[in-house]
Amino acid sequence: MANVTIIGAQWGDEGKGKVVDWLASRADIVVRFQGGHNAGHTLVVGNQTYKLSLLPSGVVNGKLGIIGNGVVVDPHALLAEIERVSAQGLKVTPETLRIAENAPLILPLHAALDSAREAARGDRKIGTTGRGIGPAYEDKVARRAIRVCDLAEPDTLAAKLDELLLHHNTLLAGLGAATFDKDSLLAELLRLAPRLLPYAEPVWERLAQAKAKGKKILFEGAQAVMLDVDHGTYPFVTSSNTVASTAGSGSGMGPDAAGRVLGIAKAYCTRVGAGPFPTELDDETGRLLGERGHEFGTVTGRKRRCGWFDAALVRQAVKVGGIQGLALTKLDVLDGFKELKLCTGYTINGEAYSYLPAAMGAQARARPVYESLEGWSGSTRGARSWADLPAAAIKYVKRIEELVEAPVTLLSTSPERDDTILMQDPFAS
Repeated sequence: MANVTIIGAQWGDEGKGKVVDWLASRADIVVRFQGGHNAGHTLVVGNQTYKLSLLPSGVVNGKLGIIGNGVVVDPHALLAEIERVSAQGLKVTPETLRIAENAPLILPLHAALDSAREAARGDRKIGTTGRGIGPAYEDKVARRAIRVCDLAEPDTLAAKLDELLLHHNTLLAGLGAATFDKDSLLAELLRLAPRLLPYAEPVWERLAQAKAKGKKILFEGAQAVMLDVDHGTYPFVTSSNTVASTAGSGSGMGPDAAGRVLGIAKAYCTRVGAGPFPTELDDETGRLLGERGHEFGTVTGRKRRCGWFDAALVRQAVKVGGIQGLALTKLDVLDGFKELKLCTGYTINGEAYSYLPAAMGAQARARPVYESLEGWSGSTRGARSWADLPAAAIKYVKRIEELVEAPVTLLSTSPERDDTILMQDPFAS
């Protein structure tokens, strides 16, 4: 059996939560390998709805969850999430959740700096959630991060806080924001240490043992390829690499860790926050997509921008993200549309492009080239086989496969776990 890595193939919010939850029931271990609590997955199981930000989705299935070293961990957010899902009946203990001892922590000063910078940008905001993810990754790269393992060494923690505050308080003061006191931060971290350290371990060793035993590992991406800090619509991106190749480095496994890569894409397209969005619809159709799709961010509650499916963008994500198959979600939202459109490329200053260029100005000027398809009058909601789908819906899915140059191997037709059409088991070797 092969490992499976799930990543978003658009700008996030593609419905990864349901697909991860569905696949987690077939896995032994579920691993988060990048991002922070700036992204979330909504899982609907029966009459319960679980909203997860840091916890691997496998906890809903009672599977071992691992938060890898590629994740930046806000201890307050994590502990609050554990309390919330525990109140819903889930069991989250050191036996069901492990955290990489070398994972960096997000501290209150990171969120303060994040928000202060965004406010200072004025009209040039990039759409950050203000939760400190970017500044925490900066500290990691600059070698001044506080990591989970530091909580076990008070002297190390105190010394590292000196360096951290020298940097951050200078920046905060320059931005006109409040600065932080070392003693207060140190006391808070030492108070949290006994609650976090029981979950900590060298997870690379556990994963190596799992690999040797042939265990099925599911790697759960938090955002999407077009938010990747290298390959996305920079600077309107997240602060980590979101592509599948990060699964190994973000968990302590080798380059073959990712296994089969499944990309998640909506049957249309959405984006939260600022940044280019060539197929965005500022009209009644866009409003209807948002209304029918309940398009609000899981973590922030922000309204999502909506538009037609961008096949050129997803094809690009397939190539740079290493995607071998697509899981297409929310097909039922398109029920009843008389005409549907697929973006097959762009024009930028009159020149044709089959991809979205890296330059910020070119991205902003990209205009979609559309292909029209006939909609369908029947319902796809709740369909669990191809035979349940209208012919025009099948044609729409097949055309997407052709344009993005990847097969649709899984089709989701409602938020319910079992309303899924599986063409190929991703865990099959």
